[in-house]
Amino acid sequence: MTATMTVLAVDDEAPALDELTYLLQQNPAIAAVRGAADATAALRELGEGGIDAIFLDINMPGLSGLELASVLGNFADPPAVVFVTAHDDKAVAAFDVGAVDYLLKPIRRDRLDEAIRRVAAAKTVEPTKSASGSAQQDPDVIPAEVGGVTHLIRRDTIGWVEAEGDYARLHSASGAHLVRIPLSTLESRWGNAGFQRVHRSYLVSLSMVSGMRAKGGSVMVRVRANGASPAVELPVSRRQVRELRDRLIRDPMRGYRSDRGDD
Repeated sequence: MTATMTVLAVDDEAPALDELTYLLQQNPAIAAVRGAADATAALRELGEGGIDAIFLDINMPGLSGLELASVLGNFADPPAVVFVTAHDDKAVAAFDVGAVDYLLKPIRRDRLDEAIRRVAAAKTVEPTKSASGSAQQDPDVIPAEVGGVTHLIRRDTIGWVEAEGDYARLHSASGAHLVRIPLSTLESRWGNAGFQRVHRSYLVSLSMVSGMRAKGGSVMVRVRANGASPAVELPVSRRQVRELRDRLIRDPMRGYRSDRGDD
């Protein structure tokens, strides 16, 4: 892997900053690591330009890491943001300010390497083009905790969501992830982003639907998670059948795929 990225490590505790700097320097994708002990120093470094990503603590004197990340959102070409923190309760706030990843201290080298890969991928992904030619990206990401690790699940990889009481299970390209968000909340939040409630227990991404069929007096919708898993059939409630059919035909966000080759 060619060393191409210049990154900024920010932590107000000197031992933690030294450790983070050392670990970043060991990754073959990192060409240079700069350091800052607080948000003010970080902004000075950022003002000099040339920084591709910032690895950022959350609790710092003055501006917090979350506040600094919000400021970066106003930059014309902001660096990718990865939070490195001892606090596991800030993942949702990190998602709200556009974090690429969220690492918990003590830092594991494999997780840091994964975060760097995500930064590199974020820098090289070509934004999709709308019909008018303007670049558009799906900004919504849901944090999911698995075995003490926070995974950021991109909405555009989710095929369907299943209700489990006050929780929801996201079926995505990376697997199934349980999050503490009611299905009704996701329905309201994602309704204008190509998702449709088809049943009291299911919310589906129209872009992942490959067909509908009648089955014993019921209607089933065929859907998969970003092409990375076998297609499944989910029930459609009677009152949702007409709206689902209409949206599948007219929805401009729907990227239709045929059933051929699904299995």
